[in-house]
Amino acid sequence: MAAMLDPLRTIRELEELRSLTGDADGAQRVAFTPTWLTARSWFRERLAGLPVETHADAAGNVWTTLPGESDRAVVIGSHIDSVPNGGWLDGCLGLMAGVEVLRRVCAEFGGRPPVTLRVVDWADEEGARFGKSLFGSAACSGNLDLDEARRLADKQGIRLPDALREVGIDFERVKESGRERASAAAYLELHIEQGPVLLDLDLPLGAVLGTFGVERHAITFRGQAAHSGSTPMNRRRDAFLAAGKMAQEIYAIAARSSGGVCTIGSCTTKPGIVTSVVEECRITLDQRHLDPAALTRMHAEAREAAARFAAEGNVEVSWERLWSIAPAPFHPELITLADEAVRETCGTSHRLPSGPLHDAAEMAMAGVPTVMLFVQSLHGISHNKIEDTRREHLELAVRALDRLAEKTIRWVAAGGSGA
Repeated sequence: MAAMLDPLRTIRELEELRSLTGDADGAQRVAFTPTWLTARSWFRERLAGLPVETHADAAGNVWTTLPGESDRAVVIGSHIDSVPNGGWLDGCLGLMAGVEVLRRVCAEFGGRPPVTLRVVDWADEEGARFGKSLFGSAACSGNLDLDEARRLADKQGIRLPDALREVGIDFERVKESGRERASAAAYLELHIEQGPVLLDLDLPLGAVLGTFGVERHAITFRGQAAHSGSTPMNRRRDAFLAAGKMAQEIYAIAARSSGGVCTIGSCTTKPGIVTSVVEECRITLDQRHLDPAALTRMHAEAREAAARFAAEGNVEVSWERLWSIAPAPFHPELITLADEAVRETCGTSHRLPSGPLHDAAEMAMAGVPTVMLFVQSLHGISHNKIEDTRREHLELAVRALDRLAEKTIRWVAAGGSGA
């Protein structure tokens, strides 16, 4: 097996893709743009000579299929699109590592493995242009809200359905991509971690337990504008005072949650002048946890705290739901296989959740047995041109994905499933 796998080829291909579709500011493969189309054309060229069938589905996801003795399929997925000025490995590492696994399986089984092997390039994982992440995988899973997506527009006012039409995708039919997962018996994804956990542990690889659920809300405190010079401190109805107390409280909420995170990402005030007590303060709160019950408690505690701080300051408070998604725990047996693959590759493994979302979450929520591998990210930074991973860790990552694929093929061939 080892002689057939060439992780260094994957690294060379990733460097070639970076040169082709990046610049001094980073990767520029934003979905549904000419550079993205160039990247996808380059990707298809890498498949030349393999006994595979490749096509785009109704949502623009590109599927490459190596038929096996069984129609039940092990799917390896990721994405070639990037954020503007993005990192060179985000998404495309998992995709090109999947191609290398495909090459190895073709060579080992003479083009006919025990089960079908598929590699998928999901369309618009990042959501950078229209603000809707996981577009292609959500369409495939059936979770895409068409009414919501139909209203999306980019900064130039171009609507998502119109942009899709320019690249040959009929928006009204995107959910037909769901037929592609009918034979999926397992889904695997390799990704850079995008955070510092493996870096801080000085470990190259880890097995991912699942993706965090998210509760995202705007909280608005309303008090009364008053002159900053003439209004005594004990007479003020200061909306900012109540909002400010939330900044510290969310850290206490996260600490009590045993593994959750809370972030106040923005704050706006009215009237917004230096000579006035704040009449209105709007903050945004993002809360994440892998455990649904813990996420529910975190949200409830935040609401209780906001009500308490509003009462203390004699102001009003209201909540606006911005977005939410349920936690997506991965398949226990596949987590075990992923952990084994990492240990066999580099000696030590670590199990960790994913704070960022990935296409794997949509597959897990659709009932497909799913797992991910993370490889260490230098600096713990992603969505940035300085994103990087040690070359020796990239090589280990490709080998670990290959081991995981080999184990999963045997698991599926033996009847493993999510039932």
